[in-house]
Amino acid sequence: MAKPVVAIVGRPNVGKSTIFNRVVGERISIVEDVPGVTRDRIYSSAEWLNNTFNIIDTGGIEVGDEPLLVQMRQQAEIAIEEADVIIFMVNGREGITAADEEVAKLLFRSKKPVVLAVNKIDNPEMKEFIYEFYSLGCGEPYPISGSHGLGLGDLLDEVVNHFPTKAEDDYDDSTIQFCLIGRPNVGKSSLVNAILGEERVIVSEIEGTTRDAIDTRLTRDGQEYVIIDTAGMRKRGKVYENLEKYSVLRALKAIERSDVVLVVLDGERGIIEQDKKIAGYAHDAGRAVVIVVNKWDAVDKDEKTMKKFEETIRDNFQFLDYAPIVFLSAKTKKRIHTLLPMINVASENHNMRVQTNVLNDVIMDAVAMNPTPTDRGTRLKIYYATQVAVKPPTFVIFVNDPDLLHFSYERFLENRIRDAFEFTGTPIKIIARARK
Repeated sequence: MAKPVVAIVGRPNVGKSTIFNRVVGERISIVEDVPGVTRDRIYSSAEWLNNTFNIIDTGGIEVGDEPLLVQMRQQAEIAIEEADVIIFMVNGREGITAADEEVAKLLFRSKKPVVLAVNKIDNPEMKEFIYEFYSLGCGEPYPISGSHGLGLGDLLDEVVNHFPTKAEDDYDDSTIQFCLIGRPNVGKSSLVNAILGEERVIVSEIEGTTRDAIDTRLTRDGQEYVIIDTAGMRKRGKVYENLEKYSVLRALKAIERSDVVLVVLDGERGIIEQDKKIAGYAHDAGRAVVIVVNKWDAVDKDEKTMKKFEETIRDNFQFLDYAPIVFLSAKTKKRIHTLLPMINVASENHNMRVQTNVLNDVIMDAVAMNPTPTDRGTRLKIYYATQVAVKPPTFVIFVNDPDLLHFSYERFLENRIRDAFEFTGTPIKIIARARK
């Protein structure tokens, strides 16, 4: 199930970015005491009372015809459409403004759960300022202080109460769910149709034809699949058509619901920086990954072309060194038969468990081959290791001091684990813990 989505909306300069940063726990949004500083929506993951969710910081909503304000209003409308719960933020010191009333009307039409946050209530004596906000018709106002972090617990308690409880799907555990991500016009919809063997998804040369994520069931050789096609992801600030502005968020939802993510590249146009950013979403989410080079039929080739392109991919996607690469053409269906078997391998490895005794044999052999490092006269000691999770495979290594496990040695251990077991297509995580 995809994480619930929370959107923070309100007119400019009511403190949305400050609250966003407090909830997320780091300074992601730009915070400046100037109206309209947040120019675009910013997404991040947050957690409250064991509930993880995506949170969106929006540009402010204002009444007016200025291009920036119109754009910010559009962004907020898009965030409202995507959100499961909306935090409507107002400025307690300034009272209700015409812009607040405009936002309230917008939220009322959304039919979404709304939690009203009255910001800048910095001390208990100021709580009397909140009562006038009942007239907005958005329910009970929650007094908060972004600058001091007051009242956020009560606010988030109410937000979590509105999270949807029903899963978006009821697919069997044996069903492999995979999605296709990539910039517009790399041929994702054509690839879905080629896999299915029918024109199930609209295909167009016009960039951004696919608007929504679409679930499609498929059975092949006794294996059940669910294909999630997504809207193409474009670089922020380069998209001006309203419906495409939330394609990144749609794709993030699809990634969260997937076991395997197909990162689709354009073999004809080559690799651009945006391809790496898109692939990073799948890697950061811990999903199994298969890199698919589409439109291979349109490439002028000799016997070295594929090898050179693969080297280019490995050079640009070093963080996906575990991901297999499939070259194919959705248009001609050449090599399309190689894709599902590779998805099966990635999914199986993503869900693999390793016996503890075998894992520890591999770790001890690795230490014998390359002794553990020392830092300020203290040597890292590895006592034992165990696998604690799958999807992705996650290993805890018990040591004398976790700070002594440097990145380079952790990478060495990961490579030894990969050499010993079949983890093609999946990231693996290593966590160092002190033995108690």
